[in-house]
Amino acid sequence: MTGSDTPSSFRLAYVPGATPGKWVRVWRERLPDVPLDLVQVTAAEAPEVLRDGAADAGIVRLPVDRTVFSAIPLYTEETVVIVPKDHLLTAADEVTVADVADEVVLHPLDDVLGWEQGPPGEPAFERPATTADAVELVAAGIGVLLVPQSLARLHHRRDLTYRPVVDAPQSSVALSWPEAATTDLVEDFIGIVRGRTVNSTRGRTQPQQPKERKPVARKGPRPAAAQKGNRRGKPRRRS
Repeated sequence: MTGSDTPSSFRLAYVPGATPGKWVRVWRERLPDVPLDLVQVTAAEAPEVLRDGAADAGIVRLPVDRTVFSAIPLYTEETVVIVPKDHLLTAADEVTVADVADEVVLHPLDDVLGWEQGPPGEPAFERPATTADAVELVAAGIGVLLVPQSLARLHHRRDLTYRPVVDAPQSSVALSWPEAATTDLVEDFIGIVRGRTVNSTRGRTQPQQPKERKPVARKGPRPAAAQKGNRRGKPRRRS
């Protein structure tokens, strides 16, 4: 349904690694009278935040429950392995899952890669609570960590680096919102994300403008002068 009442602000949730800045800038240019509030959430928290109405829409990681949420896929991230700078894996520009099979691979509880049979390599003694905790363990030489590239950048450290893992599962990012709460402002943000211009007719329903009626020319008897002018030849002049 489309909301008829315009709220005082638009609340956008986003998960770690997501960068909504470019869309926020466009929003503030087009809708300066409607503040956009950013709500940072974990990937696990995002569905509840949207379901409870604490945010109007969110930049989240797929999958989402499509019986509740609508989603527009935005991009898919490359998966990388985070290692110490002096690690043997840094000798290659990119690696495979088989290359980390003999490593201790950390598997944090907030992992977003969704391994079907668990991550490769040797499991650590226990799972770190967060990706940030796992990065600290990599720096301590405890193991390596596979994450989407944006999370490797988010948790950058000078003593660590990363390499692409060409055949690892990947994480996709999407714009999502409760299907039953598709408001006008949600439609506005969808238009921005999809790159629509400010004058685009797609997205929010535009009011129908009445068509201008052209005046209808009335038919009537033609003036005598006009009738004479249409005769062949010119009238004779009397001497």
